Amino acid sequence: MFVMKTLVLAEKPSVAREIARVLGCRDKHKSHLEGPKYVVTWALGHLVGLAEPEDYDGKYGTWSLEDLPILPGSMKLKVLRESSHQYKAVQQLMRRQDISELIVATDAAREGELLARWIMSMAKWNKPFKRLWISSQTDKAIKEGFASLKPGSQFDRLYQSARCRAEADWMIGLNVTRALTCKFGSPLSAGRVQTPTLGMIMQREREITSFRSEEFHSLRADLGGFEVLWRGSNGDSRIFNAEQAGQLQRKLEGKTGVIVKLAKSEKQVPHPQAYDLTELQRDANRYLGFSAKQTSNVLQRLYEQHKLVTYPRTDSRYLTTDMVDTLKERLTSVAIGPYASLARPLLRKPLHPGKRVVDDSKVTDHHAIIPTEQTVLLNTLNTEERRLYDLIVRRFISLFYPPARFDQVAVIVEAEGEKLHAKGITIKDSGWKAVYDGQAGGEEDEEEESGEDSGTLPELKEGQRLTIKRCRLLPGRTQPPKRYTEAALLTQMEKHGLGTPATRADIIEKLVSSDTIERQGSSLHPTGKGKQLIELAPEDLRSPELTAKWEAELERIARGQGKPEPFLGGIREMTMTLVRGVKNSEATYKPHNVSNSHCPDCGTRLLEKKSKRGLLLICPSEDCGYRRSGEKRLSNRRCPQCHKKMELKEGKAGLYVQCLPCGITETLNKDSKHVNKREQQKLVKQYAKQESLGNNLGDLLKAALEKQDK
Repeated sequence: MFVMKTLVLAEKPSVAREIARVLGCRDKHKSHLEGPKYVVTWALGHLVGLAEPEDYDGKYGTWSLEDLPILPGSMKLKVLRESSHQYKAVQQLMRRQDISELIVATDAAREGELLARWIMSMAKWNKPFKRLWISSQTDKAIKEGFASLKPGSQFDRLYQSARCRAEADWMIGLNVTRALTCKFGSPLSAGRVQTPTLGMIMQREREITSFRSEEFHSLRADLGGFEVLWRGSNGDSRIFNAEQAGQLQRKLEGKTGVIVKLAKSEKQVPHPQAYDLTELQRDANRYLGFSAKQTSNVLQRLYEQHKLVTYPRTDSRYLTTDMVDTLKERLTSVAIGPYASLARPLLRKPLHPGKRVVDDSKVTDHHAIIPTEQTVLLNTLNTEERRLYDLIVRRFISLFYPPARFDQVAVIVEAEGEKLHAKGITIKDSGWKAVYDGQAGGEEDEEEESGEDSGTLPELKEGQRLTIKRCRLLPGRTQPPKRYTEAALLTQMEKHGLGTPATRADIIEKLVSSDTIERQGSSLHPTGKGKQLIELAPEDLRSPELTAKWEAELERIARGQGKPEPFLGGIREMTMTLVRGVKNSEATYKPHNVSNSHCPDCGTRLLEKKSKRGLLLICPSEDCGYRRSGEKRLSNRRCPQCHKKMELKEGKAGLYVQCLPCGITETLNKDSKHVNKREQQKLVKQYAKQESLGNNLGDLLKAALEKQDK
């Protein structure tokens, strides 16, 4: 008789090992771990995905404009080839007679739900299943999660939302990408989220290109103990007419002004809110120079490997009421090293987090990113992990500090009918800002610098008369809009509802890898390909409004307020419209990265593509696939003029060598009997191994080569 067991499906082997350890599964197998009650296995990310067009009909293996759009009646699933071995292992475990139920322990999010359900669907799982829904990977969280498993059906709506997202991306991305590539004869990628994101970058580029800079002056006047800034009746301090600026300077120099307004007020700046993923990616880009993807990867290690932070891919900046009792324990765990003096005073008194920290109504699937109760050993973290963890810990500690308070004095001085402004600020209580102590990481004041701040002002009163000792004209130029940094682009993607916290970093990376945008320092620039692609892509796909509407609809489906069928019906209609638009387009495309080299296989001009390994030369012909490094290759042939090694190149007629400084080119005849020394040694070694055949081929060949050299 079988002892019935429960199968646990984790998303990754590392997570599976931690769950297995907590559940007491000590028997290790190649694809699972087993204990008295549980069998723990894992996916490797997605094991099952949507079938490719050629899985529906072999003719789709060749891309053709006439076949588009490809819209199957119902979408099929297929086992992904690269991880098929693990799928087979999971399938066998699901079919075991002693397995009575399944616990889905994949990431507690839309994508984690999808990959588990697709595996279950492919393997035809029809027994009961439950859901492990946890927000951290500590032993305590895992034990509590298994003590309060949720019914699997509770997440059906989340799965439907994930399925709709995947099918929508398949229909639009695949069809529009194929249509653009076939129509314009070059690999051009488009998608439901990536194209409007590229559209925003291109819109900013157009604003920069069309911008015309103008010179202006601003006027500052010295009143002895402080300075004031002139402002016009419209509040603008810029004077665009140089003559007018000079007249104003002469008008005010040496005159007496009267304080007509003196306003004192106490300002309070509350602590910043806890991090969600997008806000953390923004700050990490702004202060640490991390890309969004880099932040995601480092954060995942802090969550999964070190167990120091809670679930990363969250869109909430609030905590839930049931977490309040755990906050002191979390503060205790981080009260070490540089954080000890900041956290320990908080532990001596009760914590009363307000609505800015705890609000159940503002938490969806997961609460904000905060430290776990796991004690941290800072020396086990690498530099990247340490710096990102520092941002998270300081933000968490700041949640329990009072607002920063300062006195602000606003002064308006009137002289000769003109108004001059100044502001003075005196810090009364640094509050939460003490947690940062001048370091980066607190939320920036979004208001533009006014240029009026004069530090601490002297004692002043209304009606006081002051002499203008000196007037200075400061030159300036209007500046074009700044190009997007990743921090700024993430803000815009969030504002327009493009993607989710979990997908935005990958969208940016996809735009970079497809050579439509590139990083130049901290800024994102569109490439020549990106500039053309946004003009070739269907207009409806360029603007963020449509995609934002779809993303909102997916969220409604996840909450049970919307239905999958109408959404997917709309996507099908949109796909047909988009493809029709590409087919009827009269635009042209000219690759921006054509090199001077030709493909040795088909003669087509090779395209240059930047990669992590350097420059690549790629043949654009679909049926060719030739690629090689585009870095300079030096031959052993020396230039007869300067005697430096000549560069090895490839053209229509084959290999040739060239000395660019001297302008000398020599062909390399493939039939030439010239053999260099390295090739000689290689051949000698190769044939020397065959001596046992009866003839000493090595010696014969050696002699032949020596004779040839003479």
